[in-house]
Amino acid sequence: MHLTVEQALSIFPLSEGKLIAGRSGTSRIVKSVNVMDAPDITDWIKDGEMLFTTAYLMKDRPADAVQLLRKLDQRGSAGLGIKLGRFWTEVPEAILEEADRLAFPLIELPFQFTFSDQMNGLFQAEMQRNTRVLHSVLDKQKKLMRFALKSDHISDFFHTIMGIIGYSIAVVNYRGHVLFNATPLAEARLTRGWPWKDAGKWIYTEDGRCFRVPLTEKDECVGYAMFYTMEDQLMKVEEGLFLQAAEIISYHISFIYKEYTENTIQNDLGTLMSRYLKGDGTLKTLMDGAERLGIPLLRGPYQCVLTAVGPLKGEGGRERLLRSIREELQCHPELKGLQVLHFHLEEGMFSLYPADSFPGHGKLSAILTACMNGAADTSREWRGVRVCVSNKKKRPESLQEAYGECAGVFGLAEKLGLKDMVVQFETVEFSYLFQHLPRESMATFCEEVLDALLSKDPDYSQEMLRTLEAFIENDGQINETAKQLFIHRNTAAYRLEKIGEILEVDFKNVNDLLRLKLVFVFRQMLKVV
Repeated sequence: MHLTVEQALSIFPLSEGKLIAGRSGTSRIVKSVNVMDAPDITDWIKDGEMLFTTAYLMKDRPADAVQLLRKLDQRGSAGLGIKLGRFWTEVPEAILEEADRLAFPLIELPFQFTFSDQMNGLFQAEMQRNTRVLHSVLDKQKKLMRFALKSDHISDFFHTIMGIIGYSIAVVNYRGHVLFNATPLAEARLTRGWPWKDAGKWIYTEDGRCFRVPLTEKDECVGYAMFYTMEDQLMKVEEGLFLQAAEIISYHISFIYKEYTENTIQNDLGTLMSRYLKGDGTLKTLMDGAERLGIPLLRGPYQCVLTAVGPLKGEGGRERLLRSIREELQCHPELKGLQVLHFHLEEGMFSLYPADSFPGHGKLSAILTACMNGAADTSREWRGVRVCVSNKKKRPESLQEAYGECAGVFGLAEKLGLKDMVVQFETVEFSYLFQHLPRESMATFCEEVLDALLSKDPDYSQEMLRTLEAFIENDGQINETAKQLFIHRNTAAYRLEKIGEILEVDFKNVNDLLRLKLVFVFRQMLKVV
C-alpha cells in the first residue's frame, strides 16, 4: 500500500471520519494499517504504518498519549485513528496541540464502522489502484514495443517516448551534455554531481524527483535517461517501465551518435582528410582536428580501403550507392561494431579499418570480397564497384602512403584488366613498383629467363608455362596448382620437375622464385597496349 493520508481520507468508509489535527502532515505515506492493542506497540511499529485505536490504553492518562504520539512520529508512523464514543467522547486538547506541532495526522474514526471495515476499504482501494497501474504500464509497454519495432525514422524521438510513458524525461550523453530536457530542472541542476556512477537510482531535488538510469551499449555507458515525477511513490512495475524505455533510448542513442559522427567526419574532418591526402595540409592539423572532435583516428595499426563506383544514371545515384555500400559494410557480421571511419572523396569512399581486428593474411580483403560479391548478385549497380585495399600500416605518417597504394591499385587494376571487385595492393605490388620500367627491359628479362622453355615445341611450351604460372600464383603450393589446372598432383609435380631442369631453376631457392614471379608480372604488364 502506498497512499498518502490525504488520499486515504477520501476512501469509504474512512471518508466518513474527519481529520482533527496534524493537517500539515497529510502527505505522509500509508504503507500498512494496524490496530493498537498493546502498551508496547511503539516497539513494533513500522515505517509508514497507520494505527487504529479505541483509546482504551490511554483513556485515563492523556499525558501518556502525548508521549505515544512522539514515539509514533519518531518511528515514522503515518498517523493515528481514534474511535470516539466508548472510552473518550472527545480527544484531549493537549493531544491535539501535540499532533499539530508534530504535523502528525490525527483522525476521528466513524463510530458506525468497525476497524476491519475501514482497513478492508483501504486495501480494496489500493488493490484497484494497483490493478489500474498494472494495466496502464502494460499498455505503455505494448506501445513502447510497437514504437521500437518501427522501421521508419522518427525525428521527434524523445517526445514520442515521453508521450508513451507519461512522464517528463531528460537525456544526458556520456560526456555530460544534455541531449534532451523536458523536465522543470535547469541543465546545471540536472547534471549536478557529474560524473555519475553507472547505477539506476532515485534522485531527489527541490522540484521533485527523478529516476536516473544509465544507458548502455555493448556494456559501455553512453549516457543517462532521467524520468521526472512529482508523485511521492511509484510501484516497482513503473520503475520497470522506465528501464524498458531506457533500453530503447540506449539503442537509439547509438544511432544518433553514429549519425552525428558521420556528419562530423564528412563536414569537418573529411575536409581536413581530403586536403592532407592531396598534400595541401599537415598530419598534425588532421590529428588535432580529430582530437578536438573526439574522433579516434590512427590510434593503432590500420588498413585503408578505397571504394570507387562507375558512372550511374540519375541525380545523386553515385552518392546513394556509396551510402548503400557503407551501410552494407556496417551491418556485416564480421565488420559490425568496429570503429571504422568513412570519408567521401572525389575518387569515392576512403575508409580506415583497425588492422588488429583482422589477424592473418588477407583477412580484410576476404571479408570485403564476400560482402561485395553477395551484394552484386542482387543489384546490377554493385557490379561496377571496385574496392582497393592497402597493406597494413602501423604509423600515422604512413597514411599518405596507404592512400597512394589504394589509388595505385585502382589504376593498375583497370590497366591490367583485373575482374575482381576487391583487389589487395599486395597482389599488384610488383606491377606497381615496376610500372615505369621500359617495356624493352621487361621483354628482354622475360626472354632471358624463359628462352630455354620457349624454344621447345609451341604446344609443349605453352602447357608448361601455364603450369609454371599457376604454381607461382598459388605461392608454390602443388596441390592448389593441380586443383586449378584440373590435373593430378603427381602430374603437376612431374611437369614442375621438367620445368626446373629445362630452365635450370631450383624451386626451393628464393632468388629463382623471385625471378619467375617477376617474369609473369612483366608478361602481364606487356599484354597491356
